[in-house]
Amino acid sequence: MKTVILTTAAAVCFALPALACQLEAHDPYARASHMMAQSGAAFMELRNTGSSDCHVTSARSDIAERVELHTHIEDDQGVMRMVEVKEGFVIPAGESHMLARGGDHVMFLGLRQAMHQGDQVAVTLVLADGEALELTVPVDMERMPDHGASHSHSHSHSHD
Repeated sequence: MKTVILTTAAAVCFALPALACQLEAHDPYARASHMMAQSGAAFMELRNTGSSDCHVTSARSDIAERVELHTHIEDDQGVMRMVEVKEGFVIPAGESHMLARGGDHVMFLGLRQAMHQGDQVAVTLVLADGEALELTVPVDMERMPDHGASHSHSHSHSHD
């Protein structure tokens, strides 16, 4: 009888669809505007290779007092302003979302230490279901805004 119950339980587990948010971070890098800056940011391409949407709701890092998801918007006077995106970023199944300079990004506010070329910053992206994507993001103070992605760094998170 135990064998029948275990076999049935296993069959039910395999019959359930796998949670299919599979988030990957490609070519991440972080920077501050200058060595003594009180804020910095992280940029990357977020790819959802799964079959359901991924929703990044927040970010964490020990490098700053506060870490927020940000974007740039144009105000009614035509001035671009950085604002927090409290609802986070949804990456549809099979699509990518760029976190790039001048657009969406992870913002570090109240830096606890200077960001130096070649340093590594630990960043955690938190998903709506409570899962997290932990990243090691290199500091690249020399990268230009239009620099092409090198795809030399990749991190992924998937639900099983």
